[in-house]
Amino acid sequence: MFKKILIANRGEIALRIINACKELGIPTVGVYSVADRESLHVKLADECICIGAAASSKSYLSIPSIIAAAEITGADAVHPGYGFLAENAYFAEVCKGCGITFIGPRSEHIRLMGDKSHARDTMIRKKVPVVPGSDGPIRCEDELPELAEHLGYPVILKASAGGGGKGMRIVREKSDLISAYNMARTEAGAAFGDETMYMEKYIENPRHIEVQIAADNYGNTVHLGERECSIQRNHQKLIEEALSSVLTPEQRREIGNTAKKAATAIGYSNLGTVEFLLDDEGRYYFMEMNTRIQVEHTVTEGVTDIDLVKLQIGLAAEEKLSFTQRDVKFTGHCIECRINAEDPVSFMPSPGRIEAFHAPGGLGVRLETAAYSGYTVSPYYDSMIGKLITFGHNRPEAIARMKRALGMFFIEGIKTNIPMHLRILEDEDFKTGNLTTHFMERFARK
Repeated sequence: MFKKILIANRGEIALRIINACKELGIPTVGVYSVADRESLHVKLADECICIGAAASSKSYLSIPSIIAAAEITGADAVHPGYGFLAENAYFAEVCKGCGITFIGPRSEHIRLMGDKSHARDTMIRKKVPVVPGSDGPIRCEDELPELAEHLGYPVILKASAGGGGKGMRIVREKSDLISAYNMARTEAGAAFGDETMYMEKYIENPRHIEVQIAADNYGNTVHLGERECSIQRNHQKLIEEALSSVLTPEQRREIGNTAKKAATAIGYSNLGTVEFLLDDEGRYYFMEMNTRIQVEHTVTEGVTDIDLVKLQIGLAAEEKLSFTQRDVKFTGHCIECRINAEDPVSFMPSPGRIEAFHAPGGLGVRLETAAYSGYTVSPYYDSMIGKLITFGHNRPEAIARMKRALGMFFIEGIKTNIPMHLRILEDEDFKTGNLTTHFMERFARK
């Protein structure tokens, strides 16, 4: 096992990693920007070191600063959390070159799955079902009309290096195709430094289902069930659940085995998430693979009683999986609401000082947050300030506990999306599990 782990992240995920390391008896190093001097991860890590200015590019995204911090403090491993450098293949390579273990998959797998077009082609070769689409990246705009006609409108243009909804356009009419392509390319170039695009048939009203997998360096791979991630705005998830209320045990085994097949086909190791679209006829299609711990890993922990961060650290230390697929059991239902510092109506960010903070508790309630009374939410980073998770014996009980917990969650001084979550929980479509990725569009019109 590692002698010291540097956490190349901030906020609640940094605290989550610190908690796992404390249970494993591993000292931690926290890094922080000048804007995060008063953050909880700075107070709770065993050591801390400032790595730069408030801007992410000068701190949390600065590879030289993070590597220097690891070398100065004697850390022999780096946990990237999610976001920032978590899916940066070059960073993983630099860590390896400096004799530091990157807690995640190998750089070649990050690179392979990070290019959405190449990932899609790889899955096609491995006979994993994918959404019908272009045969590799689009080479020039002249081929767009014929390809779109072949697939049938609507189609969706996606950035090969994309994520988070950037560089993505849905096209329903031929007259909009070229302009949408050029706008998506421009957005992709600005966001990822790569304008490469590909096209897929657009699946109307799908569910977003993702499967958690874990794989060691000895050829053993398991899936830990699926998560329902259909409630999202601008392709950013808002509420996640485990397990999905629509999959039968047989479908769960099938989609789980498909996710394992996708991982083993490329020799993947460590944690990963294979994401699918599920249509209204129960057919599923590979969408992408995330090569990191996910924000919503908590709901999988809730129904499996497996600590995914500790598991991830162990896998990076080349430990064998201590359990088989047969050992994985699912119990109850778990829901996560992402608590953002934003206006619940306009969704505009709401940075500022938290004047009062009361965290909910009680049976079946878990809160992951780095916020506290007196904490200042910075305008420099993502607006998510916490994750509220509830567990129940079944979905109605988990929902009831979430409503209770949200109603007891007081944050004063800034605006949050707690009122929006409470309205969603009262929505009939949500209560009956009638979910698609267009839920929020319908919800906004009610």
